[in-house]
Amino acid sequence: MAPAMTPAPGHGRYAYSPIPARPVYDWPQGKRLAFYIAINLEWFAFGEGLGAELAPGGPQPDVLNYAWRDYGNRVGVFRLAELMTELQWPVALLVNARMVSEAPQAIKAFAGAEIVGHGRSNSERQGTLSEAEERALISETGAALENFAGTRPRGWLGPWISQSPLTPDLLQEAGYGYMLDWCHDDQPVWMKTRAGRILSVPYPQELNDIPQIVARKREGGEFADMILDAFEVMAAECEKRPLVMGVALHPYVVGWPHRFKHLARALKSVARQAGDKVWFTTPGAIAAHAAALPAGMVP
Repeated sequence: MAPAMTPAPGHGRYAYSPIPARPVYDWPQGKRLAFYIAINLEWFAFGEGLGAELAPGGPQPDVLNYAWRDYGNRVGVFRLAELMTELQWPVALLVNARMVSEAPQAIKAFAGAEIVGHGRSNSERQGTLSEAEERALISETGAALENFAGTRPRGWLGPWISQSPLTPDLLQEAGYGYMLDWCHDDQPVWMKTRAGRILSVPYPQELNDIPQIVARKREGGEFADMILDAFEVMAAECEKRPLVMGVALHPYVVGWPHRFKHLARALKSVARQAGDKVWFTTPGAIAAHAAALPAGMVP
């Protein structure tokens, strides 16, 4: 008899669920493709901590890369705000709490946007913190954003997509209804926590300018074509099942003119092709709709 296979560690948050075997449902007005734009509004410490790099950085203070990122909050973000106004799409802002004190005009440029919690700053990861420290980070972020916007955020994306083993539990216990960190599906999925459950809403790590442009060294034209290719596939596939397509943007990456040109081309093309299949929305609205469906519809 062959020896028993040693089980691999698992997360225990959700069970395997093949997408063709799931119940079929609609988004509002019978639409089948939920499309959202997530704009990351991030603040970085000067002379220390984490930060994306345009080029290999030197000793701190790394002025080259710090100033490159700062361009996004000073210039690039307002190009994106004007484009969203032109398209008349709702938008989700993934906001570091430090943006409230350091660059509030960047948040205010998007009237009526959904605000999603995104940590204190993008100079730190929450996954390396103790339970008490991580709970404090979540609490401080929520309080700062509520004080600024008047309502507490319902969704969360960790800085650098960083989670500890307890992050879903701590978010659920802090009152968050959904999170964006897990890029494991094209539909919302319920995740177990120690005191209940929290919804995982699809957030893109492929249609995301940081992994593609910064990490994989693709440029604006190719990134724009990726958006259009994904939209073509998902607009056809949503005849079979409801899907979520998100596009994740950072003003210090796609807010530069030579990349913004291609982003605008792609998004305007999506708007022209959308027809009556596409629900232009936010992750919070997706989460609310999914949570209201009859039990068993969402895995």
